Order: sequence, then C-alpha cells, then structure tokens
Amino acid sequence: MGWLVTKYLITAAVVVLVSEVAKRSDRLGGLFAALPLVTVLALIWLYVERQPQVKIANHAWYTFWYVVPTLPMFLAFPVLLPRLGFWPTLLACVVITVVCFWLFALLVRRFGIELL
Repeated sequence: MGWLVTKYLITAAVVVLVSEVAKRSDRLGGLFAALPLVTVLALIWLYVERQPQVKIANHAWYTFWYVVPTLPMFLAFPVLLPRLGFWPTLLACVVITVVCFWLFALLVRRFGIELL
C-alpha cells in the first residue's frame, strides 16, 4: 500500500510541476508538457515492479503509436480556443483525437500494427 501511495505522490508531483512551470513560462511549460514524463515514470514503475522486459518494451512501442494521432489536437486547440471558449474547445479536441485515432488505427492496421 505504501508503494502505491508513493507512486501516486510522485506522479502527481510531476503533473503539478508541469502546470506550475506553465503558469510562469508558456514555452518552458510546453517543453515540460511535451516531455514524455508520464511514460518515463510508467516505464520506471514497471521496471521497479519487476515486470518482464517484453511488457516494458510493448508499453513504449504502443505509447509511440498512440501519441501520433493526438498531435492534431495540439494544432486545433489554439485555433479553436478564441472562437469557441475553453470547454467547447476541449470537447472538440477530444472528438478530433478520437476520430484521428480511429483513422490512424485503420491506416496502421494495413502494416500489421493492431491498435484497437
């Protein structure tokens, strides 16, 4: 139980750090947010918990493929925000991401990569 609480605290601290940095500097906050900090932490947690190397490698492999269809959201958000406001923009970006993910999954399936 103590280990789980430790994982929560460290992971939450990373998210809070990124948001605090973003308040002070748009560019530095964006850089911190773009770093795969959550993925690195997940890989560390998997390793420390003695998960098989195949499982750790698969986590990194699928993370790569799941990140690609999220990228259009980061272009759409600043364009939509002044037009729609925060919550509608966030909702639109979720829809954009889901559609992009679905289309991307169909595309990469042709190359033998199963994401769904």
